[in-house]
Formats: sequence, structure tokens, C-alpha cells
Amino acid sequence: MQKNNRAIVVGDVKKSFGKLVALNSLSFDVNYGDFFGLLGPNGAGKTTMVNMMATITKPSAGKINILGLNTETDSLAIRRKIGLVFQDSALDRQLTVEENLLFAGALHGLNSNFLKTKINEILKLFELNDRKKDVVGTLSGGQRRAIDIARGLIHEPEILFLDEPTIGLDVLTRMNIWRFIHKLQKSRGITVVLTTHYLEEAESCDNVCFIDKGELILNGKPERLINQFNAEILEIESLEIEDIYPDIMAIFGQGKLDYKTAYFKVEKDTKNLINKGLAIIKDRFGGKLKRISIRPVNLNDVFIWVTT
Repeated sequence: MQKNNRAIVVGDVKKSFGKLVALNSLSFDVNYGDFFGLLGPNGAGKTTMVNMMATITKPSAGKINILGLNTETDSLAIRRKIGLVFQDSALDRQLTVEENLLFAGALHGLNSNFLKTKINEILKLFELNDRKKDVVGTLSGGQRRAIDIARGLIHEPEILFLDEPTIGLDVLTRMNIWRFIHKLQKSRGITVVLTTHYLEEAESCDNVCFIDKGELILNGKPERLINQFNAEILEIESLEIEDIYPDIMAIFGQGKLDYKTAYFKVEKDTKNLINKGLAIIKDRFGGKLKRISIRPVNLNDVFIWVTT
């Protein structure tokens, strides 16, 4: 079944809802054991793609194979082999952690003795064994998210789909969730497919696929996508950035602008040119500048420069 090492094959997939084209000719592969990121802004089509891979919806055209099985003809067999963590929690907040996991295991027909052992094992992984008897409604948002992930793992799936697993969580909780996910992926060797619009979270993925407005924009290893830019990011922050931006752009070229910071892609090994440009900027607008810095390119920069 692991021929060619491909756990997931998406071939020229399209999905339409009436006149709305949600996905257009999307193709990508995911290798066995990979940590794979399906990335893009809100509304890009990420959840639609996950729902089709998980056999919840069918593609309008194209084919999807999961673990050598066709999503349209082998949906029940696929569902036994995958775990899915939705954007919105699937937990019953009136039940305890243990009751939620027992119910999820029962849906997969798991033996009760095996299930109790598996619950203890998974909760230990997420450092939540002492909350087993607690009602889910009493847990923090991050703890509930961890239990959602545990629920998706209870039947030992070969592939785990995580749809925006950290959305709405604070930075510290997001870091803890990622610590658990990476520990899980390394210890179990399962294939993990992540969707997120927090692109910095995906830099540790083995491979990523960028989609925007339902179309494939970029794919490959994060390090390769970052390195191929051969650039750094110059950030100039000012409360009057919109007023001075045209003059800065005349020196550093077309950049990106948010409400108080201008971003410019500057080629590596051009320090003399950059310093000359910055000297001019400081001379003209010194009193208006709040911060100037140069940093390495990240995945977010790659996506922004390609899509805008």
C-alpha cells in the first residue's frame, strides 16, 4: 500500500458550490510520515480540501487517493484509517474528558479494555491525565483543543488532519499545542496534515502547499521556498508611514504596507546600497521614524510577496 511512499495523492481536484468555484485544479502529494502544511488565508479553500480528503464531501472533478484508497468509492475504509480535528470543537462540554474519549472510541468499535489503556496513554502525552474525570466545560481553551486532538487519535489513525488547530488561542497556548503535536508526530510516525493561516506555525513542516482563492500558488519544502528568495526583509516603522512611503519606495522599490510599517524585500549582499538608502531616509525623515530593522525572510513573507 505504501508504493511510491505517497499517503495522499490529490489530482486535478475541483470543487464548486453552484457558480462559486472553491477549488480549481488542485494537485499535490503527501508522503507517508510527513508533517504537511496546507496553507493560505481565510477563505482560500483549505477546509474544503480537508473535507474532501476526509470523505465528508466529494470533489466536483478530479481524484483523491488516501492510503491507496479512492475517496469516492472507499470512503468507509478511509474513515477507519484517518483522524480529523475540526476547526470547531466536537467535544460534549457536559461530559468528562474520559467520557468524551470513551464515546469517540466506541464509535470506532474499540475494545473497552484497549480503549481505557489508550485514553491513559494519550492523556499522558498531552500532560492531561490528571483532568480525566473533569467535565470538559471546566477546561481552558487550550486544554479542550488538546482533548479534541486526543479524540482524533483514539483509534490510532494512519493520517491525522488538523484543520486550524490553534485558531483563537493565545500565543503561549498555541506554543504548547504545537509542542504536543510535534511530540506526537515524532513518537508515532503518523502522517499529519495541517491547515493554518498562521504561516509561522508551518515552518517546521516537511512540505507545504500554498493555496489562494482555490488555486495552487507554491509548494515545496519551507526551507527551499524561503532560500529561493535570496533576500531579507527591511522594516521601517512610523506613525506617518503612509505619508513617507512613496519617498521610501523611490529608494527601495515596491514594498508592502500595513497601518504603521513598510516592508521591503532587499537582496542579500547589498549592504552598501542598503546603508546608503537608509542614510537618505534617516536624513529626510529621522524625526518621524520609530524603528528600522532587517530580518530574515519567513514563510509569511514568501506568501505575501507571491500573492499580493
